[in-house]
Amino acid sequence: MPNRSLLLIISGSIAAYKGLELIRRGRDRGYRFTTILTEGGQQFITPLSAASLSGNPCYTDLFSLKDETEMGHIRLSRENDAVVVVPASANLLSDMVQGVANDLASTVLLATDKPVFVAPGMNHKMWENPATQRNIAQLTADGVHVIQPGAGELACGEVGTGRMAEVQEILDVLDAFFAAALPLAGLKAIVTAGPTREPIDPVRYISNHSSGKQGYAIAQALAQAGADVTLISGPTSLATPEHVHRINVQTADEMLAACRAALPADIAVCTAAVADWKLAEPSTQKLKKQSRTPTLALTENTDILAALATHTPRPRLLVGFAAETENLIAHAKEKLMKKGCDWIIANDVGTHEVFDADDNQVHLITRDTQEAWPTLSKLAVARELVVRMIATLNPQPSQRKDSSHG
Repeated sequence: MPNRSLLLIISGSIAAYKGLELIRRGRDRGYRFTTILTEGGQQFITPLSAASLSGNPCYTDLFSLKDETEMGHIRLSRENDAVVVVPASANLLSDMVQGVANDLASTVLLATDKPVFVAPGMNHKMWENPATQRNIAQLTADGVHVIQPGAGELACGEVGTGRMAEVQEILDVLDAFFAAALPLAGLKAIVTAGPTREPIDPVRYISNHSSGKQGYAIAQALAQAGADVTLISGPTSLATPEHVHRINVQTADEMLAACRAALPADIAVCTAAVADWKLAEPSTQKLKKQSRTPTLALTENTDILAALATHTPRPRLLVGFAAETENLIAHAKEKLMKKGCDWIIANDVGTHEVFDADDNQVHLITRDTQEAWPTLSKLAVARELVVRMIATLNPQPSQRKDSSHG
């Protein structure tokens, strides 16, 4: 199933009712819809109809106080995976070419950074008019995906080209686009992130400074590339990335159990800062101050990265992280060989600011190569890492369990 969010703009055309059909049939395929009705679109269908079918509000007014207090047009233009105009009237197509922003629909289209699809619907003379054809050519050159209208009897009773594409065809175009745009579709990934907490007693624990930001960024980048991502997270305050299944854990043992339960997987990325030791016997009651400092008997936690490396079947690509304060490259190479993983991402964490920062400076180390990357945002690091994963795995459509899954 696509599992994608679409912003549907319904403009003024007799084919506006097909926008409602698109919502109904699109939801059957796994799409989620938020709708905008232009003033012309409201002459054919009501906001209530669109909201009822989509299960989300239908927006109509650029200057709605609540929406614009929250910069509503920017939010709508960015929070969906694509913008779809069904039907696209000749007037709205012209506004798009001219960069007009005089209502909510045109403003969102001007502000969006997401793929835009238009399905024109109009009288055949309007479609054949040189002005409309110039607009279509310009929109195509601008990267807008034009779903061509068909020929046949039109609502006005005339016959010709201008009939909006059928809903089935529009959905097929969207399915094909998202399948091609998701090179890791059908592959399963596990990402561990954040710290673990090993209890000393009911109120104290052993932990570290990990924020989880790098792991969450990698989970987000993998999901955006189409992977089915399970994020196994220690305690953090971060929001779950979109299209990611998150499992919350506290201890290293819980994280290991969650990883094993999530197998088999094609990709495993272990960014979590897992505690090396735990108390052999945590106290069931709060430890009290005494004349002598209590002795804490420690025992080693199972190494999660090494456990994944020896699991059958093993992930096709197993990536570990090495957070070091000295001898960065030497220690990272040693960890690569000792743990049996394919890649190590090494970074210097000699200062605490590294853990909660938005940027990272890493080295990618494989069995044959090593690369020093410049300082990048953690999301940029994640995206570059996913690019390398795609090149390494080279997933083919025949390898994917379901090439339409996102």
